[in-house]
Amino acid sequence: MIGKKLELPSITSVVLAIAGVVNGLTFEIPSSVPANASAQIDAAPVGLSFEFFAFPEYFEQLSLTDGCLGVLGDALGTKPPIRIGGTTQDRATYNASLSSAVLYTVASPDDAPETLTFGNSFMEIAGAYDGSVTIGFNRRLSNLNNTIAAAQVATSTIKNLYAIELGNEPNFFSSSDPIANGKSWTAAADAVSQVSWQKSVGAALDKTSIIQAGVFFGLGSYEVTNLVDDEEDAAATQYVRSFCHHYYPYSASTADLNGLMSHADIVDGVTAFQAQVSAAHDLDKDFVMGETNSATGGGGGISPTFGAGLWILDYMMQAVILGIKQLYFHQGTIGNCPYCWWDETVNAPFYGAYTAALALGGAAQVAQLDSGDTRVAAYAIYDSAGAATRVLLYNSEYYTSGTRGSVNITLTGLASTATSVSAKRLTGDAATTTVGAGSITVGGQTFANGTCALQGTQETETVGVVDGEVTFAVQASEAVLVYL
Repeated sequence: MIGKKLELPSITSVVLAIAGVVNGLTFEIPSSVPANASAQIDAAPVGLSFEFFAFPEYFEQLSLTDGCLGVLGDALGTKPPIRIGGTTQDRATYNASLSSAVLYTVASPDDAPETLTFGNSFMEIAGAYDGSVTIGFNRRLSNLNNTIAAAQVATSTIKNLYAIELGNEPNFFSSSDPIANGKSWTAAADAVSQVSWQKSVGAALDKTSIIQAGVFFGLGSYEVTNLVDDEEDAAATQYVRSFCHHYYPYSASTADLNGLMSHADIVDGVTAFQAQVSAAHDLDKDFVMGETNSATGGGGGISPTFGAGLWILDYMMQAVILGIKQLYFHQGTIGNCPYCWWDETVNAPFYGAYTAALALGGAAQVAQLDSGDTRVAAYAIYDSAGAATRVLLYNSEYYTSGTRGSVNITLTGLASTATSVSAKRLTGDAATTTVGAGSITVGGQTFANGTCALQGTQETETVGVVDGEVTFAVQASEAVLVYL
């Protein structure tokens, strides 16, 4: 079993509550990796998903793409993985004679195409990327030979190909889709279809461990557990490298920033995938969150905010503890995508993603120190030798205006020889702040539009250690990354 069920340690707390706001907390940093820690985490758990039709534009016309991927790579120590897919992958047909990367028409630049074709240069753009690549082809159109032809070009062109997806979110397929052949589309029908396509595509490619299976949205009857239990067999799973789900906590119409960034709600949302992760790990397969972001439909009003960036940070920590290998945050239609990390500007959520990369880069294991049912989160991060090297503190109290509360968090158990520790603070004017409408900084710095390079003077806080203890004040809607 690769992953472990989350079992939270007890914490020593000194709590004084005034109007529901916690004034003080104490967390002891275990001197060795505790039992509730994650298994070995991936070197690059912070990934990005690009909507299929928009992928070439991101990489060939949007100047920030290369810079921001590079900045994340510098923080992680390796380039972040990417996934190319989404709704339009299941509207796309491969055309070997197409001279352009992709061809489609839309009534408005804000629209996604209803049908499109793509050619070999599409795969060449993907093949030029230095990080891991997962790419999805259509299953909804029921053109197996076309998908096999595209997969053959992908495997020969994309040097860092991790996996191929066969269809996107099949729980939304209907009887009118070609794959259904006029019949009602059910989870059972989808499981039969997935396994059949795994065998056909895997055999045609003559490659095992090449398919990313599942690709389901949310939880319900379409789940990895059901797919594994009902249809997967050794003949099919030899071709499977990973299983995945898609997760969006909110729809654009029901978005709630206070709920999105709540630590307790984040814990509950991630823990709901425990059985899915275990089902994949029981087959010695990876589990990834193949497409995720704050709200469906490109995001809602909550999505471009600093609070959404804080959600990303805490969500990443919970996911790797649960045993999720990588998370791919979706980037949709350029210019019509509230949750996108960049377009012509570097947007607020990217600040949380970058801080997550700083926290997890080069790390081996992560342990949760808090109880998981309050607004305050604390994580100890360990290196490959089992030494705690960083602690991440997060105060998820929702702040918009007026008096801003804070919590004093004391860390104990530091080395007796330690005299001080340093820290970088992820902060903004408010949870609702967006780039261009207020201040958002990480370590006192911002990201330059055009290049994504860090700009401004870096602010590293230094705090003295007394008798193995150190205290940080963390404001509402703020996080602090402590370097031990």
